[in-house]
Amino acid sequence: MTAQTTPKGAWKITFLLFLFMLVNFADKIVVGLAGAPIMDELKLQPEQFGLLGSSFFLLFSISAIVVGFIVNRVATRWVLLAMAVIWSLAQFPMVGTVSFTTLLICRVILGAGEGPAFSVAAHAIYKWFPDEKRTLPTAILSQGSAFGVILAVPALNWIIVNHSWHYAFGALGIVGLMWVVAWMVMGKEGPLVQTVAMAAADPRVPYFQLLTSRTFIGCCAATFGAYWALSLGLTWFTPFIVKGLGFSQKDAGWISVLPWVFGAVVVLLTGWISQVMLARGFTTRGARGVLGSVPLIVGGVILAALPHVNGAGLQIAFLVIGSGLCGSIYVVCPPMLGEFTPVQQRGAVIAIYGAIYTLAGILAPWVMGSMIQHAAVPLDGYMTGFTINAVVLVVSGLLGLLLLWPNTERARLMALAAQPKFA
Repeated sequence: MTAQTTPKGAWKITFLLFLFMLVNFADKIVVGLAGAPIMDELKLQPEQFGLLGSSFFLLFSISAIVVGFIVNRVATRWVLLAMAVIWSLAQFPMVGTVSFTTLLICRVILGAGEGPAFSVAAHAIYKWFPDEKRTLPTAILSQGSAFGVILAVPALNWIIVNHSWHYAFGALGIVGLMWVVAWMVMGKEGPLVQTVAMAAADPRVPYFQLLTSRTFIGCCAATFGAYWALSLGLTWFTPFIVKGLGFSQKDAGWISVLPWVFGAVVVLLTGWISQVMLARGFTTRGARGVLGSVPLIVGGVILAALPHVNGAGLQIAFLVIGSGLCGSIYVVCPPMLGEFTPVQQRGAVIAIYGAIYTLAGILAPWVMGSMIQHAAVPLDGYMTGFTINAVVLVVSGLLGLLLLWPNTERARLMALAAQPKFA
């Protein structure tokens, strides 16, 4: 076989999809960033604000699965365009006077539009790069989430402090529509679609076998814990800084960037270490399964120590490091799933995996809100919530260590099908 060349324009599409993910995570973070003024203006109890954070994920998983199958038949160019339009329009009702119900409904709609974002964007990129050249563009795409927070938080917080949290939503709507225009002008469907037709000729492994394999279950369990921490960060990190530790909204803006900067470093470092380990002969069990699971356990232990340290600076450091270490699992799980999933089934399996682990987003914000509301002192409620997060992380990490065996999973599934093509 001769190596395929990268089509002209592939990197332009990669940059546009990087911006797509940047806007995606900016949309996610805005409610948490504006949490304190939203609760004050709408007179929300912590449990209500937790419900608001959870509402974003109500249809997130369902839409991820549905759209994951749709993109096997519909061009990703149009699916991405429709999703971005939904995101943008869902922001504008918040510009004026808004009730809690309106805010809740708009976040549910936004979550439905954003649920399939990463899987569809990755699917689109795979139509521009041959198999052996996909690592770098996929890494760039995944970093759009971190940069979406790092770049957007200072700008959005400036709008919140100097104008109103309502205008922060409006600004995101405008930015989303700007991306829509850019994609309409420059976005194209990748030319490497023949790989899909080639994959259709490969034998299939029953979905029941794929979805009940121990490595698939291990990926879902391990990433569930990581996403519990992520969804808490999206919803409750800034309110914790303002209402729990007593910082101003202005100071909370730059503090809120820290977990994402640290998380981006962890993601890039994990990818590099994994590649080095594989090059030196480690199995994917060690270079991916163990490498992704151990940081979850370490992060959980650090979070468990959070209520027992004194000083706001030290507490922030423990929270940033403990939750930031979770990023390792996002780097290693999709490649592990690709190891044993036939190419023609990969998109659906990754979409289902994402739909399952993001269920943590429904639970975590509400649980934290409930802990705060029923605590004698709000800070005690936050600490109880972070302790629960610590337990979830340790359990998910241990399950990852127990279940993630992608190399042996491949051998087992190969015995069920006549030499399927593996990604």
